[in-house]
Amino acid sequence: MATPPPLAQVADLQSAMQRTIDPTQAALAIRRASAQVRRYTRQTITVVSQETIVLPGGDRVLRVPDRPLIVDANNPLTVVELADLGGMQITCIEGRDYLRLGDELTRGYPWYAPGRLMGWPRRNLGIWAPRVQLTYSHGYTDIPDDIMDVVLDLATMSMTNPQGLRQETIDDYSRTFASETIGGASLSDAHREILAPYRVELTSLRPS
Repeated sequence: MATPPPLAQVADLQSAMQRTIDPTQAALAIRRASAQVRRYTRQTITVVSQETIVLPGGDRVLRVPDRPLIVDANNPLTVVELADLGGMQITCIEGRDYLRLGDELTRGYPWYAPGRLMGWPRRNLGIWAPRVQLTYSHGYTDIPDDIMDVVLDLATMSMTNPQGLRQETIDDYSRTFASETIGGASLSDAHREILAPYRVELTSLRPS
């Protein structure tokens, strides 16, 4: 997948800092801040269209790794159960083979009558196949304000102290920089609290 776009623009940072800034330095600060936010949340955040991935199944609920899930006329969701050893594949249909609730795809309940539509052949009813291929779109068309605030805050700290100084003295003027700005701005506890609703725990990410 191509490098995702930054989570804020240079103009946003300039407005936040309320002064003229070097656009090249600003773009770098924003890019680094965006990378920190993505690394912490384990999310791309910006829109990615029709990405194809293979996820491990074996449970009733299949959670898409990147959120939010986008499903509309221009962004169809394609779900294919993959058989092992070159066996048959089944393209699943929403409302018939599974239900979609938010970012979760749920198979039928195991007490339903047996049938092809209720589960992979020779496995428990209502359980996804061992491997499931998804082609899906995900992300935010408009970056949420709280995410952008964190990115701009990190970028501002980097721009304020680009050389990683602990203290700066000019003639009779002296100022001490916050520890978060030394050696590159990093997420604070307050930032992590803001990003917590967007963070995907490792237990919900099951790599293929």
